[in-house]
Amino acid sequence: MKFSIVIYAAPYSSEAASSALRFARSVIDQGHELYRLFFFGDGVHNASQLTVVAQDENNLQQQWNDLIEEHSIDSVICVSSALRRGVLNQTEADRHDLGTASAYTSSEVAGLGQLVDAAIHSDRLVNFG
Repeated sequence: MKFSIVIYAAPYSSEAASSALRFARSVIDQGHELYRLFFFGDGVHNASQLTVVAQDENNLQQQWNDLIEEHSIDSVICVSSALRRGVLNQTEADRHDLGTASAYTSSEVAGLGQLVDAAIHSDRLVNFG
């Protein structure tokens, strides 16, 4: 079965982002295909590499990045959500003269068309947040 996951929740605002991460791992571990991750709304904070987490806490952002890179998952950060929340790739940072990127390079910044594509090409679109 082919899954896509939409993450609406910020990393530490609720259990939703953590639950989405566990679900994504389970999808992969059970041999299903993870077609796309889509970080939307406050969920774009899961793709920020500028968060500092206490050593005794889970760094959800790093865990998302590690999962995406390890399994070569197609991961998208909603561009309009990202711009409003300061989670930018280098292209957007340069375009707005901000100097530095804050998003992990494992995810691309794109529009809602990528979410529509995920819905069309997946057997299940699961939302968290």
